[in-house]
Amino acid sequence: MSRLLLLRHARAAWAEPGMRDFDRPLDATGRADADAMGAMMAKDRVLPQRVICSSARRARETWDAVVRHLPVADVIVTDQLYITDATGYLNFIRDNAAVESLLIVGHNPMIEDVCFALAPDGKDDATSARSSGFPACGLAVIDFRGNLADVAPSTGFLEAFYTPGG
Repeated sequence: MSRLLLLRHARAAWAEPGMRDFDRPLDATGRADADAMGAMMAKDRVLPQRVICSSARRARETWDAVVRHLPVADVIVTDQLYITDATGYLNFIRDNAAVESLLIVGHNPMIEDVCFALAPDGKDDATSARSSGFPACGLAVIDFRGNLADVAPSTGFLEAFYTPGG
């Protein structure tokens, strides 16, 4: 049994003139949502063994707020989650199969695409919460019967779907 956690970065501010998209920070709502998500994860014991986080500022700031609530030491920060597609996300998941619980902190549309592809089915409340899309700072909890090295479309089960303020 293995678990994949997919966390979309929290709400970011609009880019200032001359600012790269990569450097957009979280806005006040995004900071509050990320902190609340970390608290929810700690309360519900949704604890990753390893984290792979996009190096984009808004993703790093999301993780910085979440990790204040979690005992996680194994963190990989990479530019690749910012520039790759859903297939690249799947490769990251498969390449990090040595852990039983992996958290990806990334971007849409890749987070949403991977979530729907891997786990079209799940608990009714989770699939219902996900049905309107993958909001900023949304978190999908997907369980697999086997190792993360073997993840493929429709092999996961959406155990839970957390939304900010939800």
